[in-house]
Amino acid sequence: MQDSTFIGLDVHKATISVAVAQGERGGEVRHWGRIPNRPDHISKLVEKLGVHGSRLNFCYEAGPCGYGLHRQLVGLGHD
Repeated sequence: MQDSTFIGLDVHKATISVAVAQGERGGEVRHWGRIPNRPDHISKLVEKLGVHGSRLNFCYEAGPCGYGLHRQLVGLGHD
């Protein structure tokens, strides 16, 4: 899984807090930052994190703020 990147998203109505972990055992986990919860900013995030060609795997809570996010991420071709 060394070519995988795992992204944890803490989704709120106005913002999304982003954490990133590399797919290797013992890899660094870091807080990437906070972005507005808007489709254009989510697309930019996916583009920036996928620039090295690694497989992106997203994890977030499946609450009322996560349904649209799920549809967008799947539409962009990510898990």
